[in-house]
Amino acid sequence: MSGEREKKIYRITFIGSIVNFMLLAFKFVAGVLGHSSAMIADAVHSLSDFITDVIVIVFVKIAGKPVDDDHAYGHGKYETLASVIVGIILGIVGVGLAWNGIEKTIGFFKGEPIESPTYLALAAAVISIVAKESLYRYTVSAGKDLNSPALVANAWHHRSDALTSVATLIGIGGALLLGPHWSVLDPLAAVVVSGFIVKAAFSLMKPGIDELLEKSLPEDQIAEIASIIGSVPGVIAFHRLRTRRIGANIAIDTHVKMDGGISLRNAHEIASEIESLLKKKYGAATYIGIHMEPFKG
Repeated sequence: MSGEREKKIYRITFIGSIVNFMLLAFKFVAGVLGHSSAMIADAVHSLSDFITDVIVIVFVKIAGKPVDDDHAYGHGKYETLASVIVGIILGIVGVGLAWNGIEKTIGFFKGEPIESPTYLALAAAVISIVAKESLYRYTVSAGKDLNSPALVANAWHHRSDALTSVATLIGIGGALLLGPHWSVLDPLAAVVVSGFIVKAAFSLMKPGIDELLEKSLPEDQIAEIASIIGSVPGVIAFHRLRTRRIGANIAIDTHVKMDGGISLRNAHEIASEIESLLKKKYGAATYIGIHMEPFKG
């Protein structure tokens, strides 16, 4: 990871953390003064966003460390680990919001009153939606440009907070417009959106877990790699092509068969050409291991 890339990730995450801190403080105040339990739960979700910002900053810093004796392939998977942790936290928050909403809904139908919220809570929900959706678009665009799974994961955490605020807006708005008998819309909407939050958490964790378990690259990318290797003059055949991700980078290992009568120098030049083409396609930090074998026709 280049130092410039690391600085950009820090800057983007720091901006997000400032916004999250301001929002969580505002939501807590609006939830308490506006008599909205949904808004207080929304504030807790923003608190989880703030915590994950800190996690991303810490783990990206570790991932940026150079290769050392204990990490011959670098520290890139720390960034992947961060994305998995963000997903786990997101899933826990989603389940917690669903549980809280279900409890309130059951209590309502048993006769337990739900206090009607105020317009302060409604305004807080609108502000949160606008702020978090804007933060999502800004962060996910940067995450894709920088090829940072942790940054993309954090962006989806911003989106989940915006979705939670949509549910809060529906619940608060319904209670205000339709009266106390419809105050149950608040916890019901939170339950519905929590399902989307849990789904987003799973979609974030799965690629990170796949990488930590050394899953191969997608088939279309493997086919592309095979095409590049096979296009180099002097390569008669190749086998044992193995691929995997290491954070923002990928690793490629293969056995290449060449004419057994050529010199070691020529064989090395062919292997170097393969390496050059692959790094040109997938980045200078791509890890490439080529085992050369004489072709036995």
